Amino acid sequence: MFSKILIANRGEIALRIIRSAKELGIKTVAVYSEIDKMSLHTMLADEKYCIGPAKAQDSYLNIPNILSVAEITKADAIHPGYGFLAENARFAEICETEGITFIGPPPSIIRLMGDKNRARQEMIRAKVPVVPGSDKILEDVAEAKKIAQKIGYPVIIKASAGGGGKGMRICRNANHLEEQFPIAQNEAKNAFGDPSLYLEKYIVGAHHIEIQVIGDKKGNIIVFGERECSVQRKYQKVIEETPSPFVDEKLRKKMMKAVEDAAKYLGYENLGTFEFLVDEEKKFYFMETNTRVQVEHPITEMVYGINLVKAQIRAASGEKVNFPFELEMKGHAIECRINAEDPATFAPSPGTIDFLVLPGGEGIRVDSGAYCGWKIPPTYDSLVAKIIAYAPSRFLAIKKMQTALEMTTIVGIKTNIPLHLMILANTDFIAGTYDTQFLEKFLARKNGD
Repeated sequence: MFSKILIANRGEIALRIIRSAKELGIKTVAVYSEIDKMSLHTMLADEKYCIGPAKAQDSYLNIPNILSVAEITKADAIHPGYGFLAENARFAEICETEGITFIGPPPSIIRLMGDKNRARQEMIRAKVPVVPGSDKILEDVAEAKKIAQKIGYPVIIKASAGGGGKGMRICRNANHLEEQFPIAQNEAKNAFGDPSLYLEKYIVGAHHIEIQVIGDKKGNIIVFGERECSVQRKYQKVIEETPSPFVDEKLRKKMMKAVEDAAKYLGYENLGTFEFLVDEEKKFYFMETNTRVQVEHPITEMVYGINLVKAQIRAASGEKVNFPFELEMKGHAIECRINAEDPATFAPSPGTIDFLVLPGGEGIRVDSGAYCGWKIPPTYDSLVAKIIAYAPSRFLAIKKMQTALEMTTIVGIKTNIPLHLMILANTDFIAGTYDTQFLEKFLARKNGD
């Protein structure tokens, strides 16, 4: 087992890693930017070091500075969390060269699955269903139009080098495709330094379902039940839950088996998430693999009674992936992402938290780096807290979450809590009959469009 871990991240995920490491008896090193000097993760780690100015490129993405701290502190492992360097194959390779364990999949897997087009081709070889579309990078808009004509509109063009909605455009006809293609190229180039695009059939009425997996260095693979992630805005998840109200036991087993086979085919190591679109007829299609811990991992932990971050650390240290009890989904868990943003316009709302009351009680978990007096910087993502509600049934989990949100008080900034409460009270959400278009339609109705 490791003696000291450097956390190359910030916010709630840095705190999650620090707590998990402490439970394992491992010392922790926090790194921070100048604007994050008073962040909670710097106060709770055993050591802390400033690695640069506020701009992420000069701090949390500054590989030489991070590795210098690892060398100074004699850290034998680095946990990247999510975002920043978490899916940077070059960083993982440099860590390997320097004799520091990167807590995540090996560089080859990160590089392969980070190239969305290559990942798609590998899944075809692994006999995992993929959405009909291009089988290589698109050369130009003419080729895109030819493929779109063959598979039928609507289609979606995607950036090969990234995700998170950047470089993604839904096109409903040839003229729309011709118009959006160069825009998506420029957005992909600006976001990822690579303008490459590929194309897929856009599945109307789809559910966004993901499957968690973890593997060790000995080839053992464990697959967990699904997470429903269809409540999203501009491809960014807002609410997640498990199990999905849409997925039945037959589909669950089928998807888990497909992921297990794919992970074994790839020789997958450490934590990862295979993401799928599932159509109205419950046919599933591979989208992408995230080679890191997910923001929404707590809901899987709640229904299985496990700690995935500790499992990550153990797997990276060479231990066999194992849990001292039979893994079984029990109860229901929902996660709401509380962001510092205007609930009406979604404009960021950075600033100082003047007063803060976070919820608690049976079945409520809060992952947050927020505290009274903390100044939320405008530099990074706007996540303030993740509130997780767990109960024996979905109905009770929804009620528990509503109560938790109503008891949450954050003064000094605006948050999206009012939006969460409206979603939780919506009849389609309560009935579990929502899909990936749910929030877009919900907001249109709310705004009278």
